Amino acid sequence: MRKKASKKDLVIPGPTLEDFADARRVLTGVAQITPMELSRYLSEELGQPVYLKCENLQRTGSYKIRGAYYRMSKLTEEEKSLGVVAASAGNHAQGVAFAAQEQGIKATIFTPIGVALPKLQATRSYGADVVLGGDTIQEPFREAKLFAQRTGAIRIPPFDHPDVIAGQATVGLEILEQTPDVATVIVPIGGGGLMAGVASALKQTAAAQGREIRVIGVQAENAASYPPSMAAGHPVEIELRSTISDGIAVGKPGELNFEIIRNAVDEIVTVSDDETASAILVLLERAKMVVEPSGAAGVAAILAGKIKATGPTVVILSGGNIDPMILERVISRGMVAAGRYMKIRIPLPDRPGQLARTSQIVSDQNANVVEVLHTRHGTGLQISQVELELHIETRGPEHAQAVLEALRADGYEPRVDF
Repeated sequence: MRKKASKKDLVIPGPTLEDFADARRVLTGVAQITPMELSRYLSEELGQPVYLKCENLQRTGSYKIRGAYYRMSKLTEEEKSLGVVAASAGNHAQGVAFAAQEQGIKATIFTPIGVALPKLQATRSYGADVVLGGDTIQEPFREAKLFAQRTGAIRIPPFDHPDVIAGQATVGLEILEQTPDVATVIVPIGGGGLMAGVASALKQTAAAQGREIRVIGVQAENAASYPPSMAAGHPVEIELRSTISDGIAVGKPGELNFEIIRNAVDEIVTVSDDETASAILVLLERAKMVVEPSGAAGVAAILAGKIKATGPTVVILSGGNIDPMILERVISRGMVAAGRYMKIRIPLPDRPGQLARTSQIVSDQNANVVEVLHTRHGTGLQISQVELELHIETRGPEHAQAVLEALRADGYEPRVDF
């Protein structure tokens, strides 16, 4: 168990409380002080008061403008005249574009060809020149570096820079003001810019006050570079696997971010895509919040039972920039993960009345049939059989099981696809 912190024995590298205060001053009137909302549903789940820090409602839809704007505010007039450049497929692109527009700086953003259309349009709407190229973020990173060397433009990193960290730390300062008795803060982690800033601000302030605040990080399990890095004692690069949480899919921690997080963060947990999808659905239904997968990671950890907390707990919803088409798929995935939607296949005798009979059984269980497919071409069917595919909405796992048992009791053999 971590001993009680004190101002004397706490050593966190990087920006100081004075730097964070300066960032707060610079960002006044630029970054919004986002709402802090009590979630009764999550409070019941965790057994402690749970508050949502709504950075999904921030300008540009995420916290990223804080670090980007503060970093640019530190540039000399000569550096500003050369312009800025960044590589990003999402929130960082919008943050840099917005911050550059606010400060009258020309911005060039390199982004993969497959960038979501809403993010591309938003970045361009802030006045940035957007250059598309490459299937992954690696090529835009290379091109941004070459562009900076060729033109002298200043690269604005997404997380690994003291000014970026200081800007993101202002989220932590707001948390302390909005929930002075906070005991635990849960933060999504990608490269570590947000976590480094928030954790450092919280821990340094708590030490000065002679108290403790527990800080827990959450990563997508298919992009979890911090657990092996913490075990190794230095940043370790991992092979990224596919994840819906693209905003925190970073293969290697930032150098400064890692040092801060190693000294200031109490625990790091991971969540699956299914757990994240369920969290997005809960936030939509219970909190009326549209949150992107990366921003829902902390809520996913609570719902999955991976967080133990005492006292008031704050979860940072780091962003809300989700493509509507992705949101549709995520909602469906979330309903499946929550046991509220399933697809079943039922082989039936090829004779009249079978469709009506099975539909009546489902109806008697008060389940809702969303879609029906009736075919004679299913794999493994006998020549005298057809296959019925039903997409069914249920109230949860127990209700879904009741539907299956009712069908089996009537002699049918339903097979669950998802």
